[in-house]
Amino acid sequence: MESFWSIGKKYYRVNSIRGLHRFLVFVVRANLHRKKMRCLGAFFQKNALRREIAAAYPYVYEQPTRAFFYKGSTFDERVTLLIEHMSYLEEKLRPKVLQQIYHFNPIILLETEQDGSLLRLILHFHVGQRKEGLLALTLLWGAVALYQMIFWIAKDKTGAWALWIGAMQGPNIADSRGVIKKLTKACHGCRTKNLILHVTQEVARALGVEHIYAVTNDGYYAMNHVRKDRKLKTNFGDFWKESGGVQCADARFYELPLKEHRRSMEEVPTRKRAVYRRRYAMFDEIDTVIAQKMKESMN
Repeated sequence: MESFWSIGKKYYRVNSIRGLHRFLVFVVRANLHRKKMRCLGAFFQKNALRREIAAAYPYVYEQPTRAFFYKGSTFDERVTLLIEHMSYLEEKLRPKVLQQIYHFNPIILLETEQDGSLLRLILHFHVGQRKEGLLALTLLWGAVALYQMIFWIAKDKTGAWALWIGAMQGPNIADSRGVIKKLTKACHGCRTKNLILHVTQEVARALGVEHIYAVTNDGYYAMNHVRKDRKLKTNFGDFWKESGGVQCADARFYELPLKEHRRSMEEVPTRKRAVYRRRYAMFDEIDTVIAQKMKESMN
C-alpha cells in the first residue's frame, strides 16, 4: 500500500487552501487509524481485481476518514462497510462488470422508449456519489438524469446481507416538474420516484440480498454537519413509509420491502383499472429485462 501522503495527493489539490486543509486532515486521520487503514489496504492488495479497483477508484482509502454514508457512522463501521461491499460484489458480479463500474462506465440495465424519448436505467458509480454510497442506479430520460438511488451492500446487525440506500436524489433541472409530470403520464401514472424504487427492489432481489434499508432524514450523512434548525427538502421517511417501509429501532433507517406491493384489481376503483393494468404490464416488462441483464452480469 502506498503512503497516506501519496494517496492523499490523488484526491486533493494541495495548491489551494481548502485542498491543503483536507489533505492534511486525511493524512492525520489515516495515521490515527493506521491499523484499520492497513487492514483496508491489505484487502485491496490481496488480488489483481481489487488492486485494479483501488487504482481506478482510490477514494476507497478516503471514505473511511470522512463522515460519509450515514449520520454517526464510525471509522470502523466505514472500513467494514467498504470491505463487505466489495467482497459481496466480487462474489456476485463478473470481474469485467465490476471493473467497468469502477472505471466509471455504466452498465445499461434497461432501454425503452417512453413518449418519444429513450428511458434508460444504468448501474454505475461516480466519485461525486461517494458521500452517500458505493454504487448507484440512475434513471435517465433522454439526456436528463431524473432520479437516482445511491447505495452500498453490507451485513446488518443480524449478519444478513442487505442493500443500504444512502440517498435518493431527484432531477436538478429548470423544468423538473414538467419533465416528471410528462414521464409520469407516459408511465401510466407511476411517479418517477416510485419507478426508481421499484427498479432498485428488482436489482436487490437479483443480487440476492435479504433486506433493504434506507436512511431517514435523521440518518442522512449530511446531518453530521447541518444546523439543528435546517431541514432537508425531501422527507425520506414519509416516502419510505408510503412505500411500505417500517421504521427500524435505529431511527436513522427504515426497512423497505424487497418487492413492491401491488393492489389487486378489486382494490382499484373501476375507472382506474385499465391504467393500473397497463402500469403493471409495464412493470412486468421492465422486471423481465432487468432480471435478464443482471443475470448476464453475474457469476
